Amino acid sequence: MANQQKTPLFSKLVDHISREPHSLHVPGHKWGSVFPDFARKSFESVLKLDATELNHLDDLHDAQTVIEEAQQLLADVYRTQASFFLVGGSTVGNLAMLLSVCQKDDAILVQRDSHKSVINGIQLAQAKPIYLPSEYDKKTGLSTGVGLNTVIKALQEFPEAKAIFLTNPSYYGITRDLKDVIKIAHQNEIPVLVDEAHGAHFGVGEGFPSSAITQGADIVVQSAHKTLPAMTMGSYLHVNSRLISNEKIKYYLQILQSSSPSYPVMASLDLARHYVANLSQEEVATILESSEEFKSLLKKVPQISVIELSETTSLTIDPLKITLRTNCELTGIQIQSLLEEQGIFVELANEEYLLLVLPLAPFKEGEYIASVIQRVLKPYRTIKRTSKKRELSRRSIVKLTVDELDRSNTTFIGLEEAVGRRVAEPIIPYPPGVPLLIPGETITQENIEMIIKLIDAGTRFQGHANLKETGLKVFITDERKEARE
Repeated sequence: MANQQKTPLFSKLVDHISREPHSLHVPGHKWGSVFPDFARKSFESVLKLDATELNHLDDLHDAQTVIEEAQQLLADVYRTQASFFLVGGSTVGNLAMLLSVCQKDDAILVQRDSHKSVINGIQLAQAKPIYLPSEYDKKTGLSTGVGLNTVIKALQEFPEAKAIFLTNPSYYGITRDLKDVIKIAHQNEIPVLVDEAHGAHFGVGEGFPSSAITQGADIVVQSAHKTLPAMTMGSYLHVNSRLISNEKIKYYLQILQSSSPSYPVMASLDLARHYVANLSQEEVATILESSEEFKSLLKKVPQISVIELSETTSLTIDPLKITLRTNCELTGIQIQSLLEEQGIFVELANEEYLLLVLPLAPFKEGEYIASVIQRVLKPYRTIKRTSKKRELSRRSIVKLTVDELDRSNTTFIGLEEAVGRRVAEPIIPYPPGVPLLIPGETITQENIEMIIKLIDAGTRFQGHANLKETGLKVFITDERKEARE
């Protein structure tokens, strides 16, 4: 293994700062000297790292020196053919890997509960998605990803598919072993793309799930900023494929990413790789132990429960993710508000759940936070809740092409009247950013009930301040008969 003590990009930036350089180049803040006085103290240390493509600082889109070395060290840690820094989050990675495998009218098998960026990437490629339904855990009602049998049947029916796109782990940290899916796909010469945004720490030590990289996936995208010590938007893209060329990926990355990438973000990616590479198994064991201790404390609060998967399942839950289900008269969103009044902010809340994301470090605040949760919830009575059983949706094909979506006339219609119509805009509760409806899909009564339920619970829909008043945008042509066929 290469010398993982090195931080080539970060070290070069620090060396450059030490020379007290005079800036006759962009950016305009001139190493922080031109900045509002009242904000300078908050920003000055970061602004000194905010460089541009000077000769000795390399160029992300033509990396040859320190950025290239930093990316090679990253590939060494994750054991890949090539790894790349992303300054536009996993979103830009999802777009790049989709464009690298799909052209206009190409079929692609896609996990239906994928992030909105996946849907956007498919639209950019003008591909034809075949959406594969996820399975659901019977005990919690949470998505557990696409099953092997579903993939096998889809490959038999659509042998022309150019790729399979999966999301693993889920937003809630539920993780499925993908080895068999990847094996059957490769037997059919079909690459597997994986959105592993929430799993940048996978495989760093015993006790964490294994990464899709080591399971054989062709391209894997990870949000380093979610669980590693990287700045927001900092992500990684890893390639380990004989079916997709590194050059094709690099081509789309230079198209999609800014020509002025953030050096502070890239330096933090260099440091995040250093952090992961130098974590000892003893340190990993301490991290896992602190997570279990925190869960034990939370389990003593009767108004909430820590979700666990059905005993018979072969799935795993990421130890850095703790999902709480409300067992009291409050919704998860109401509990979230109470905690925010105490200075405690969770990752996600909805009617039933709250999601907590722990650091990749020993969690030292567990006892305090558990005591606050216990105190604020003590006045509220407990009630017995049961998770709603979900029916597995049928495999769906959005029959309208991108061109047809663009050309079709649309109108707004009330929620209750929209059942049976084709939706003309994405309906995305956020977080987590997984579309409830995708343009071209037929609206069901269950969709409407879910939308109303989420609105009443206080869920925010991106781009829709008040869906109850505006209704849904639908195509004027009534496609009900076609949808039933």
